[in-house]
Amino acid sequence: MRIAVFGAGGVGGFFGARLLRSGQEVLFIARGSHLEAIRANGLRLEGPDGHVLVNPTTATNRSDEVGPVDAVLVAVKAWQVEEAAKAMKPLIGETTIVIPFQNGVEAPGQLARVLGREHVIAGLCILISYIKRPGVIQHVGGAPYVALGELDNKKTERVLALRRLIEEAGGVRGSRRYSGRDVE
Repeated sequence: MRIAVFGAGGVGGFFGARLLRSGQEVLFIARGSHLEAIRANGLRLEGPDGHVLVNPTTATNRSDEVGPVDAVLVAVKAWQVEEAAKAMKPLIGETTIVIPFQNGVEAPGQLARVLGREHVIAGLCILISYIKRPGVIQHVGGAPYVALGELDNKKTERVLALRRLIEEAGGVRGSRRYSGRDVE
């Protein structure tokens, strides 16, 4: 699966590194000194389970350099979601799915208004991690947790497939269906 991580910081960098290490094609959208460090030295994930260094083939600050992908993990700050949705339009193909990993309930609706409801699934994660220094993500502890689900709460193959990919990437516990029924 070709996956773009839009916001490769503490959350996006963690999940992106795990997915890349598991064999998925992961493209990182980042910025500033963190982006430059990833380009120069790869992305290092440090944590209680050990250290991992991945070397993505694509790390950029421009979505139009990546083109359409199968999935976009949105891991920007909650107040940046609407602006990020506009910037990620070049990543969206006919069957692309977009998953927000923000705290709060507004992100799926914000993404759906800009990108189309058919592209968005609801998501949330529990993870304690941060950018330790440019190019290095520190996972502090606790088992990462992910929940995913269609906005209408239907069980679909695309949600199940993405959940399997995340679980197979390792270190993620109890991924389950998330009800996004209340999203407009």
